[in-house]
Amino acid sequence: MKKKDFITLIMSTTGGILFALGMCMALLLEWGAMTQGIVIGIIGAVILLIMVLIRRKMDGKPAIVFNGKAVGTTLLGVFGTIVLGVGMCMTMIWGMMIPGIIVGIVGIVALLCLIPVIKGLK
Repeated sequence: MKKKDFITLIMSTTGGILFALGMCMALLLEWGAMTQGIVIGIIGAVILLIMVLIRRKMDGKPAIVFNGKAVGTTLLGVFGTIVLGVGMCMTMIWGMMIPGIIVGIVGIVALLCLIPVIKGLK
């Protein structure tokens, strides 16, 4: 395993776990830890962002590239994630099973569209 892959593995696992735990703490009222959850979630998100910057530096690429494709890809990813999350909330919290499944599938399709957008079709 290359050094950059190992560092990416450790940082993405740590950041992902902290972000997920923070979201659980913030969103589950039974835990009563919203403020602490927000703090832990932000720490996880910061670790993930730092991981991206470190990985790009180790690959010899510029830290962040702003162009139309990068902005569009980011917006598509954010849109797909939010729609999938709303679908999950509809099924699990609001009790709207069939509409929630349909909305969730729309979010999944939007996220799947990221593959040809990023990798391209050959």
